[in-house]
Amino acid sequence: MVRTAVARYVHGMTASGRSLAELARATDEPPERLEEWRARGLLGTADPDGRLPPDAPRRARLVRLCLDHGVDVGAIEQWVRSGEMDRHLTLIAPASPGPTYDLDGAAQRLGIDPPTLERLCRAIGFAPSDFDDEDVAGLRLFKDARDAGFPEEALVQLVRVLKDAMDRVANTEAHLFHFYVRRRLQAQGLSGQALQQAVWAIGEATAGLDAPALQYFHRRALRGAIERTAILEIAEQARGRPHDEPPGQLRITVVFVDLSGFTALTEAMGDVKTAEILDRFSGIVRQSVATHGGEVVKQIGDAFLLVFREPRDAVACALDVESRATAAPAFPAVRAGVHQGPVLYREGDYVGATVNLAARVVAEAERHQVLVTGAVRHAIRGADGIELIRLPKRTVKGVTEDVVLYCVRRVAVAAPAAKITDPVCGMELGPHEEAAHLTLEGRDYRFCSDECLRRFVAAPGRYADTARASARWRAFQLTLARPVDKPDGT
Repeated sequence: MVRTAVARYVHGMTASGRSLAELARATDEPPERLEEWRARGLLGTADPDGRLPPDAPRRARLVRLCLDHGVDVGAIEQWVRSGEMDRHLTLIAPASPGPTYDLDGAAQRLGIDPPTLERLCRAIGFAPSDFDDEDVAGLRLFKDARDAGFPEEALVQLVRVLKDAMDRVANTEAHLFHFYVRRRLQAQGLSGQALQQAVWAIGEATAGLDAPALQYFHRRALRGAIERTAILEIAEQARGRPHDEPPGQLRITVVFVDLSGFTALTEAMGDVKTAEILDRFSGIVRQSVATHGGEVVKQIGDAFLLVFREPRDAVACALDVESRATAAPAFPAVRAGVHQGPVLYREGDYVGATVNLAARVVAEAERHQVLVTGAVRHAIRGADGIELIRLPKRTVKGVTEDVVLYCVRRVAVAAPAAKITDPVCGMELGPHEEAAHLTLEGRDYRFCSDECLRRFVAAPGRYADTARASARWRAFQLTLARPVDKPDGT
């Protein structure tokens, strides 16, 4: 996959060499600076006429990027002499680039007017200049889609999603290759030419895997998307669709699920161990979502945005995530917020008041709580195996009127094994999972690591909130035996 791991990001090259003055015009670098780079060998070998190689603009671009990121010019020179620049340039683009076109030239080749091409390019974040044949071929796909009847507004959304998704794929490929291949080879003692050869061999062996992998996952995803769209069409035919309904509007159930006390967890455990927790959490969430027929829209830090067509599936998934996390060894508490209502589908995401309120609901949840709004409570009431506990009205940030929330729990499910919460990081520890413990003023504290013990001893009062939150959860458990959600709705 490494051949496409680095995105193509420089245009303005021709098949012939360039003079220093031409290169200055193409790169906006002062001629005297380019002369210094040429003397250091950073721009490639000039031909007998003194003209720089066709890839000189790309070389200048890499040099500029390195300097802008604080890399010393001497280090860049050493990197070039090692042959690494040549390897990276091979990955970025073909050795013999073709002609380039300005906006008018590209528009003429595409058969569209320049303002339309410029509007499309700016909408998706492309610089509307210096197009090459590959750019023209790619943009022609979208031009053909527009000619076939795909509205420009929808086309822009599609192109943005494709670009953002491919940016993420490419960045992931490049970074994983660097971190897990190159660095591991270096850790094994390889350096210099031996390192280059080993890296190149792995890159060559995986070079053709990206396109088939993308096609495979796209086919799988498209099957599910078409099925969900079919359900949407049937539902719209059954209930009718208002003529004034904006494009992209639909009614779904939104779930936000995150880790309680994530900030404290990160501070106490550090980035590496926190990343391990997030990896485990991601596996729990994705497994539950797949089981209950939902969709992972996005992950931001420890928070997942999930969507479901049916409220019952959404609540079942949230409860499942909480249950799996609670049963996991040495894992922080999970909480979730669920709301149902109309949303707008834009660029692969869901926006609107329904999403905003769901985000506010999860912020109101205590450790282990799955909170739902009245709209969800009405939709799932009577579902087998769950009960709802009405909570006192509360003021929610950004919402004008007070909101009534309900805590959902499973019926006749055995209580989870007792766990103790690390007061520093919030990690929940089962029997024999603690790394250290301390008795202070007659109270037992247990910790997941010596570092958490050290932090607690240095400032015990600072971590009272986590202990109180754990106590609130234990007190809330006691309320579960009381009658829940009366039939009259009070």
